[in-house]
Amino acid sequence: MSISFANALGIHESALRVRGQRASVLANNLANVDTPNYKARDLDFKQVLAQKGGATQRFAVQVTNERHIPLGAMGAEDPNLLYRTPHQPSIDGNTVEDQIEHAEYMKNALAFQASFTFLNSKFKGLTSAIRGE
Repeated sequence: MSISFANALGIHESALRVRGQRASVLANNLANVDTPNYKARDLDFKQVLAQKGGATQRFAVQVTNERHIPLGAMGAEDPNLLYRTPHQPSIDGNTVEDQIEHAEYMKNALAFQASFTFLNSKFKGLTSAIRGE
């Protein structure tokens, strides 16, 4: 009898991956807090996680000339990234709000740790089942 990791781990594996992706986006926002005209981005966690359950949607680009650069070569824009609406945008056009970004980053870090803890307990349970304990 084989073990299906998708069934054994549930949604926690995908949640951990999406939380890591969101942490990267939020860290990028914090790194650009003083960059003029930088627009803060974020992921809608529920929407992205729902897409991970099914096939992710990508749009096709028609290449009509051999000198065109393929879409994947330029690091195409992630369709899941959304722009954050600022409460108080700065005069220089930057929409990153330091306190909000820190708060979102910390909430995401706590959720990441919770997903990691759930996965860890799942693996401990699988290990116990394999050993027959």
